[in-house]
Amino acid sequence: MTVSRLREIPGIGVDVVGDSADATGDPSFLRLENLDTDLRPPEVALAATRAAIDDDAANSYLPFQGHRSLRTAAAAHVGRIARRNYDPDTECVSVAGGLNGILNTLLATVEPGQEVVLCDPIYAGLVNRVRLVGGVPHFVPAEVTENGWTVDPERLADAVGPQTAAVLMMGPAMPTGLVLDDTHWSALAAACERYDAWLIYDAAMERLRFDGLGPSHPATHEALVPRTITVGSASKELRLIGWRVGWVVGPADIIGDIRLVGMTNVVCQVGLAQNAVAAALNAVDADADVATATAEWRRRSDTVLTQLASYPVIRPQGGWSMLLDTRPLGLSPSELSHALFHRAQVAATPMDGWGPSGQHFLRIVFANESVDRLEQLGDRFQLALR
Repeated sequence: MTVSRLREIPGIGVDVVGDSADATGDPSFLRLENLDTDLRPPEVALAATRAAIDDDAANSYLPFQGHRSLRTAAAAHVGRIARRNYDPDTECVSVAGGLNGILNTLLATVEPGQEVVLCDPIYAGLVNRVRLVGGVPHFVPAEVTENGWTVDPERLADAVGPQTAAVLMMGPAMPTGLVLDDTHWSALAAACERYDAWLIYDAAMERLRFDGLGPSHPATHEALVPRTITVGSASKELRLIGWRVGWVVGPADIIGDIRLVGMTNVVCQVGLAQNAVAAALNAVDADADVATATAEWRRRSDTVLTQLASYPVIRPQGGWSMLLDTRPLGLSPSELSHALFHRAQVAATPMDGWGPSGQHFLRIVFANESVDRLEQLGDRFQLALR
């Protein structure tokens, strides 16, 4: 008998498609299903990782809250973007990747039965973690425009109410590429204060914007400073997926609770990886490194948009993925995924469980294939749909 906390948690689908593609052993497959990237991590991080292999201090549980080098770098990184000073000892804790940080934060802020506001569609991993802690997702639908996805700030604020424990926002969001800005934070500031709600900000992709603008951080708004919990990760911007390092930054009292959850959950982070992430965050060319990677991901995004110009694909404003609405094609996302896989050697994930509207969309990840290979996509779609 499945325990109750798992009954409303489907899988995310990515593992099924990815395992099937792996099983073929066919290198001609276009791998558009999993949020990987082939772009190399910062060299300074690779060098620090190699050095850590011979460092006994890196082969340790201690310190449980994360190495101070990492906490100092992460607190400074978040503070620079939020234009705030954060104490690395009391207002920052290291976690085993961004989603571990999200789960720990939800466990520290959400009582069973309370609501968590999210945009729709959204990454199933965020939705599932809300449900895992006993929270109730409250979805605010995003809308499609010719420039991509948008969500109305007032509609977002109106979703916050007496039952709201937290608002969980990400920008650019997975999988849509939706970007949030100051209008959203301004609208949420009053609502969160009125109902004493937290704002949990998933910053995993905040610099991966295709408009050339810098990130918009909620803690730049004075009223949101005591309510904002920032969860960051080395996986996306720094391309350090296998290192499994993230951080949570926010007010000292709640960080103390999140640290306690972490001690009860994963206990500690990958010792070999923490100084490497610190080095990448501290590098003098850190912003330039992220900008260079983002420019390449935008090239790949533009290639997919060109290849699929005759299909209902929605332009992302950043991130690593985009969505295709399968309804005009007369297919379900699962049917289109199946046809692409078996007729055209394309692996792409249907969005079942990725918010209420996820059942209408197929996700296309463009971060892990070169432009040359992505230029085959139009022909492969024609082959799949003939």
